[in-house]
Amino acid sequence: MGRLFGTDGVRGVANADLTAELALGLSVAAAHVLAEAGTFAGHRATAVVGRDPRASGEFLEAAVVAGLASAGVDVLRVGVLPTPAVAYLTGALGADLGVMLSASHNAMPDNGIKFFARGGHKLADELEDRIEAVYDEHRTGAPWDRPTGAGVGRVSDYTEGFEKYVAHLIGALPNRIEGLKVVLDEAHGAAAYVSPEAFARAGAEIITIGAEPDGLNINDGCGSTHLALLKQAVVEHGADFGIAHDGDADRCLAVDASGAEVDGDQILAVLAMAMREAGQLRENTVVGTVMSNLGFKLAMEAEGIQVVQTGVGDRYVLESMKEHGYALGGEQSGHVIILDHATTGDGTLTGLLLAARVAATGRSLAELAGVMQRLPQVLINVPDVDKSRVGTSGELAAAVGEAERELGATGRVLLRPSGTEPLVRVMVEAADIEQARAVAGRLADVVKSALG
Repeated sequence: MGRLFGTDGVRGVANADLTAELALGLSVAAAHVLAEAGTFAGHRATAVVGRDPRASGEFLEAAVVAGLASAGVDVLRVGVLPTPAVAYLTGALGADLGVMLSASHNAMPDNGIKFFARGGHKLADELEDRIEAVYDEHRTGAPWDRPTGAGVGRVSDYTEGFEKYVAHLIGALPNRIEGLKVVLDEAHGAAAYVSPEAFARAGAEIITIGAEPDGLNINDGCGSTHLALLKQAVVEHGADFGIAHDGDADRCLAVDASGAEVDGDQILAVLAMAMREAGQLRENTVVGTVMSNLGFKLAMEAEGIQVVQTGVGDRYVLESMKEHGYALGGEQSGHVIILDHATTGDGTLTGLLLAARVAATGRSLAELAGVMQRLPQVLINVPDVDKSRVGTSGELAAAVGEAERELGATGRVLLRPSGTEPLVRVMVEAADIEQARAVAGRLADVVKSALG
C-alpha cells in the first residue's frame, strides 16, 4: 500500500479511493495511536469533527464518528465549518483530536480527511506514519481492542461552534470595518455562512456570491481558483474590493475595486506592513516559499522586512514559523497563517484583517497592494526526464548560471523536480515578460537534453 497521508491529510475520489471503510479504519487507528502516545492519559478522550458541504462528507462524517466512538472517544460534531474553525475549536474546547473532512479547492467528487492534534495543530509526520501502519495492520485481520458498555464514545452535536468561531474572528480584529462594501465569494463551501456573518458583524456592507452550497456545487466555477465571477461582481456593485475563499476556507485571494487580482504574496505584504506598524511582526520577519514572487521579496527588503523562504507547501511555512517564533507567513496561493490567532491558514481571518487595514488607513486595496510589484513569472513543466539529476547535472548548472547572470538582481530562476510526476518545473521571473519567456524556453530545452 502506498503512503496514504500526503502533505495535507488523506485525499482521493470519495467512495472510490476514500471509502467509508477507510475513513472508519483510519479514525479507529488514530484513536489507538494517540492513546498509545499518552494523549488520552488520565481523562476521557474527546474529538471535534467537522466537514465542508460536499455530499460525500455526509457518509464520511458518519464513518469517522462511528470509528472514533467505537474506540472510546467522545465526539463533538460541529457540522459544516471551515478547516481553520475545526482547528480553532479543537484547541479552544481542549479536545484531544480534531478531524476535518474536506478536499479543499479540489472538485466536488474528491474528499479528504485531515487530523489535528491537541491545540489544533497538524499531527506530526511520525504520528501520521504510525496511524497508517496501525490501520494497515488491522485492515489485514488483526483484531482491535474494543471498549464495551460505558467505555464506548458518546456523540453529540456542538451547535455553539459557529458562534464561538465567529466571536474568535471578530476578537482578532484591530478595528471595525464600517464604510466598506465587500463582495464575498464563498465557493459554495465551508465558509458560506461563517464568512458573511463575520464581515457583517464587523461592520461591512456585503454582497455574497457562491454562498448557496447544495453538496454538489463546491468550487464549481467560483471561489479562489475561479476569480472571474468575483471580478465581475466587484465592478458591477461598485465594491471597494472582493474576497474569495476555497472550499474549506483556509485560503484567501482578493480583487481590488478595478477587478484586478490581489494574490497571496500581495496580501502578505499588506499584512506584514500592518503588523510591523502594530509591533506584532516578530523578528521583523515574514515567511514565504521558494515560489513567492521575487517582487514580494524585493518589496519587503525595501521596507526593511526580512523574508525567510521555505519549500512549497503551507506545512513548511508553519514549521518555520513555529520553530523560530515568527508571526506571519504564507503562500502565493492565498494560504496565510497569522500564528497569534490561528494554527493553520484561515481565509476568513485573512480577509477580515485585510479589510481592517483598508478601513484603518483609508487607502484603497490597490494602493496598499502596490507596495509590491509582481514580476512576470513563467512556469514550464518538462515531462519524461530524470528529475533526480536536477542537482547534479553540470550542463544544467551552467545553463542556470548563465540565465541568472542575464537576469541580474531583478530576475530569478528556480528548477523544481515534481514530487509526484516524472517532470521538472522551470520557473523564471524577470522584469520583462518576453525575457522571462525566452529564458524559460532555453532552460526547458536544456532540461530536456541534459536529463532526457
